[in-house]
Amino acid sequence: MQKINIVFMGTPEFAVTILKKLNENENVNVLATLTAPDKPAGRGQKINKSAVKLFSEANNLRCLQPTNLKEKSFVEELQEINADLFVVVAFRMLPEIVWNMPSRGTINLHASLLPQYRGAAPINWAVINGEEKTGVTTFFIEQEIDTGLVIEQEAIAIQNTDTAGDLHDKLMHLGAKLTLRSVLKIAKAEVERTAQSLLLKGELKSAPKIFKPDCKINFEQPALTVHNFIRGLSPYPTAWFKLIRIKDNLEKTVKVFSASICDETTQHENIELIIKDKSLLVLLNSGYLEINELQLEGKKRLKAEQFILGFTPTDWKIADY
Repeated sequence: MQKINIVFMGTPEFAVTILKKLNENENVNVLATLTAPDKPAGRGQKINKSAVKLFSEANNLRCLQPTNLKEKSFVEELQEINADLFVVVAFRMLPEIVWNMPSRGTINLHASLLPQYRGAAPINWAVINGEEKTGVTTFFIEQEIDTGLVIEQEAIAIQNTDTAGDLHDKLMHLGAKLTLRSVLKIAKAEVERTAQSLLLKGELKSAPKIFKPDCKINFEQPALTVHNFIRGLSPYPTAWFKLIRIKDNLEKTVKVFSASICDETTQHENIELIIKDKSLLVLLNSGYLEINELQLEGKKRLKAEQFILGFTPTDWKIADY
């Protein structure tokens, strides 16, 4: 089998796992990587390199970091590399002049079973919506984002205790195997292409980018819905609610990283935070939600049993309820 020459495009740790899998295979030749430019971060403005750049440096891979993907000098540099295939994982949107460049096309790994959950946050939304399964998809990039012809898909069950972080890690490793398999099929000219319209089952669901205001918990929803919302945003960008101190109206944000549904389904007139049997509970209209791990604004992230040692719930009320 003849080696296939690729350029890999990605930025975060998720992408590195796939890059590592490809780089270790004897039939794949990674000619270069493409990643986000370095940027200063933190109080000291220390230069922060992407996970893909750090991997590239450690493995002596040529690394390109353009600020403008349409810039003539960058496009010419990419053309001179003369890769057979571009592989994209967790990177930004490519202009046509780039994705249409290689002779065997440009493929992308997406963390959902396309066409479901197209968009920036497919892992989060699958958990938030209480899906029982999701997966990974490899497809050829076309003009419209996440709509190209599908190469392969691999499904995985979502456990009812999985957070978005848990699922991220599972899909990362599953995606590495699937991407390598797809690249090798392309190398052997054995790849098949399937229109996403043929794969659609049920209502089409999207996965738009999630912003901080979107992460506010609505405690008026059923306990299961609230629970799925919390785990779908854990550990990032993190579900939150506001507490107000009764004596002076001091407002504090509380991030919730982990919660569980209590068996009891007693009706409550008021939504409030209580301590019961050394557990931190939110009384909902439909029962109890136990908060297991949280972070009060200005404090460290704590297990609930640690948090309640210095917390008097009667001094506070949940905002908006």
